[in-house]
Amino acid sequence: MENINELYRQVIMDHYKNPRYKGLINNSKYLNIFMSNPSCGDELTIQLYLEDGIVKDLRHDGKGCSICCASASIICEKLHEVKIDQSLVIIQNFYEMVKGLKFNEELINTDELSLQGVAKFPARIKCATLAWKAVEKGLSHD
Repeated sequence: MENINELYRQVIMDHYKNPRYKGLINNSKYLNIFMSNPSCGDELTIQLYLEDGIVKDLRHDGKGCSICCASASIICEKLHEVKIDQSLVIIQNFYEMVKGLKFNEELINTDELSLQGVAKFPARIKCATLAWKAVEKGLSHD
């Protein structure tokens, strides 16, 4: 079990130190969603570009703890080029996982699994879900 925990720590640190899709684009076609987690100091802007019911581009920028920043990188990589309705299913499944509830393992990869341990630390669930909440808000935007 220690080996899998070490692997998960490595995945989180890789996304934290080498974030995917980091940096915002100056384009009016993108929707910007800012969210923060005052209890941890996380501040995050998620940027979405939606076209024909598909998440065509998903970006992030901000500052925060390693869990928050890694999670933002993970969701941007995960939902790139995914249909909006499927993205919302994946997001809900992620919430189930980080809360320690039953989830569909077929919708989760190793990168998301690296955040499963936050279920043991309720205060860290907000860190892990901040980017996911911002994306969900953007996908539900009229």
